[in-house]
Amino acid sequence: MTQPTTLAHLQVDSPLGRLLLIATDHGLVRLAFSTEGFAQVLDTVTESLQPDVVQPLPNTATTAGRLIEQAASELDDYFAGALTAFTVPVDFALSRGFHREVREHLASIPYASTVSYSTIAEHLGRPQAVRAVGTGCSGNPVPIVVPCHRVLRADGSLGGYRAGAAAKAILLDLERRSAAQAA
Repeated sequence: MTQPTTLAHLQVDSPLGRLLLIATDHGLVRLAFSTEGFAQVLDTVTESLQPDVVQPLPNTATTAGRLIEQAASELDDYFAGALTAFTVPVDFALSRGFHREVREHLASIPYASTVSYSTIAEHLGRPQAVRAVGTGCSGNPVPIVVPCHRVLRADGSLGGYRAGAAAKAILLDLERRSAAQAA
């Protein structure tokens, strides 16, 4: 893992409440919901990544600042129903091992569709690792952009979500409505 030189962060409004975006020079590394406590999240990420510089506002002269602006713009478009695939790079520096494999796989789940935890476990060659897939999803440091909300229980029920089941339902409904309007 390459140590980032810059960590930029920005708070943005969304239909799910305020979000904290944190980027390194390599990509969006963390997206936090207001219920997580932004100061604690920022402290934890800073301690974990040990950047040279922490920018409280995006400075578009830095790569991290440009990536924060890109992420904020793409999230606005996503919530408006105008974006079906994020292009902002994701920095998986906070993910390790099998959980990282799970999170990297999540990005391949198509917009407005869902898969089960067990399907992901099977796809990753570990069919007995359904709980580990759930843990990988629940600890996803970049929810929404890395769409863990598209993963459901085998019976079709929502399962857990960092921002709560209601937020997960809102995201899935937004995607279904947007896809239906586009069709």
